[in-house]
Amino acid sequence: MKLITNPLLEQIIREAQASPRQRKNYNFHPSDESRCNRLLNALEPGTYIRPHRHLDPEKEELMVLLRGSMGLIFFDDAGQVTATARLTVGSDVFGIDIAAGQYHSLVCLESGTVFLEAKAGPYRLFLGEELAPWAPAEQDAEAAGYRARLERLFTP
Repeated sequence: MKLITNPLLEQIIREAQASPRQRKNYNFHPSDESRCNRLLNALEPGTYIRPHRHLDPEKEELMVLLRGSMGLIFFDDAGQVTATARLTVGSDVFGIDIAAGQYHSLVCLESGTVFLEAKAGPYRLFLGEELAPWAPAEQDAEAAGYRARLERLFTP
C-alpha cells in the first residue's frame, strides 16, 4: 500500500524545485516493464516538455491535478495549436484524458504543481515519430522561447 499524502507531495515538489529540469516523477508502478504506469508528476514553472504523442493505441493518458495549475496544448501534425485546456485545482476542470496519437504538451502555470498520471506500460523512451518534428528538443537553445510562447496561450 502506498498512500498519497501531503508530505509525499511536498517531498516531490522539493525534488522538482532542485532538479535542473524543474520536474520530478514519483512512480507507483514497480518497474519500467509494468503494464500500467501510475505516477505523480511534480512540475515547476520553466520546465519544458517537448510536444509528443503516444502512437501505441493502448497509451491513452489520464492526468488528474492534485495541486497547482497547468495548461495543456494540443497540436495538429503540422504543429498548429488545435486546442488548449487550463487545469486548476478547485476549478471546474482539474483532469483530462488524452487520446492516443494526439500531439500534446503542457506548461506549468504555478509553482508546486502536481498531477497523477496513468497510462499503459511498459515505459519506453519516445520513438522518433512520437516526438514533434516541428518543436525544439529540450536541450536546444530555442526550447526556452518556444516554451514561453506556449505559456502565453494561458495569460489573459
